[in-house]
Amino acid sequence: MASGADDLLQTAVIHDSLESALEGCALVMGTSARLRSLPMPMLDARAASERAIAESAAHEVAILFGRERYGLTNEEMQRCQYLVNIPSNPAYSSLNLAQAVQIIGYELRVAAMGGAGVSLPPLDWEPVDDAQMEGLFEHLEQTLLDIRFLNPKQPKRLMMRLRRLFNRARPDQNEINILRGILKASQDMAAKAPKM
Repeated sequence: MASGADDLLQTAVIHDSLESALEGCALVMGTSARLRSLPMPMLDARAASERAIAESAAHEVAILFGRERYGLTNEEMQRCQYLVNIPSNPAYSSLNLAQAVQIIGYELRVAAMGGAGVSLPPLDWEPVDDAQMEGLFEHLEQTLLDIRFLNPKQPKRLMMRLRRLFNRARPDQNEINILRGILKASQDMAAKAPKM
């Protein structure tokens, strides 16, 4: 809608899947009007924009917007380290997609112009991208099944909580390597243990 912004549309990249769109992203934030039964870390639009601008110098950042009718799915939200909520009247809590994008776009611009109050992460920390996090979650779930900690008939709630924990922690490559090493060692020990 902005005059002279056709170049943005011309250079926009269209992806066939969320996995493709999030490739290389180390910070993923999803917009949501609804609070979830399993609360996730929540930021308002201003705090989310400041964090996005601060981290965008070091790695790819994504902000997910849901569909006009029902927003983001639970599975899509589980890909996020933070949810972004735009406060509105509780009786009409859901904004339409264009309004949400416009508000976040405005806050991103304000943060990019000022940058005041933005804290920078430690110099030796570079969080892994979405694909690495998904690999960790798959390995973790399989390991928990292998060691009989996870009930295969009801895996969802525990895995949702573990996703929330690790997404909040935002591990770097060394930390992912350590965690995956622990999981592999646990699987090896489980394979050698006598079957009951």
